[in-house]
Amino acid sequence: MTGKSEPAIATMRSALVVACRAPSLHNIQPWRWVIGPRSVHLYLDRSRVSPVLDPTGEQSVIGCGAALYQARIGFAAEGWKALVHRLPNPDQPDHLASIEFSRLADIDSEAVVLAGLAARRRTDRRPFLPEPVPPELLRESREAAAAKDCVLDFVLSEPARQQLSYAIRQAGRAREDDPEYRHELAKWSTRHVSSDGVPARDIPEAHAPSAFERDFGAGELSIPVLDDGAELALLYTLEDTLESELLSGEVLGEVTLSVAREGLASCVLSQFGEVFSAREFVRDQVLGGTGVPRFVLRLGWPITERFPAPPTPRRPIAECVENLFPHY
Repeated sequence: MTGKSEPAIATMRSALVVACRAPSLHNIQPWRWVIGPRSVHLYLDRSRVSPVLDPTGEQSVIGCGAALYQARIGFAAEGWKALVHRLPNPDQPDHLASIEFSRLADIDSEAVVLAGLAARRRTDRRPFLPEPVPPELLRESREAAAAKDCVLDFVLSEPARQQLSYAIRQAGRAREDDPEYRHELAKWSTRHVSSDGVPARDIPEAHAPSAFERDFGAGELSIPVLDDGAELALLYTLEDTLESELLSGEVLGEVTLSVAREGLASCVLSQFGEVFSAREFVRDQVLGGTGVPRFVLRLGWPITERFPAPPTPRRPIAECVENLFPHY
């Protein structure tokens, strides 16, 4: 390594490849990274935010938060600690974070493992096997959320699970007859040749009326006939701020990678966030009137041996990363 106090451009771009494997609503990849002379900056790319699927932009900010977490992992795997400053410019709310650097004494071996997982992790929209998620993994996920001023509440009681299921499905039904919604959903799904969106090969071939997952229409992914054994985790924040949205995404990035390390799969459910009445129902009936529900995370054991889930596409790094000083 050289004596520089910041990574080389090639190292920055390598770390941002890891960041850009983060999950996002319908795989829209709403982030824009800008490399400066001694720092990296994360922006929300408004051109990729759907006013129909994500009317407040909340889910896109959450996706950027997941990318921010994975950027930290990517830099640690290259031997650099990322010093994150969230919302550094109050006059530019789309400037979500800036990152400065300090050199690590050694390569972070844990980060190397997680960076490798980032390339292999994928959203799985099929039912999960009935084997329970290890309790220690649930505990570690709760602790990860608490460290970011978020609450990850595993919905273990049957009444709460039914209420959450009701809110998710009612939100879906409330929009299924909206032509703008159907058009925008089709825009981001079932395509075969694209660097973003949800391709047909990642969508189950049939949508069960009882399923939690959004109805994208018929896909190509074979599914078994079994009851879904997923754990449901409701993530909520105590404040309704842009920073809490970003922190929610960082938790999403951390938890999805940590469960992937243990061989589990995950899938984000955000339908209730698109319908005000559904979000209010979750807050009042599931959370007792406290907190701001952000998303639900399905966690469980995938059926990977017989039905491997293919990876979702990603945009070329050149489309996501801008270098302010090309000759630096």
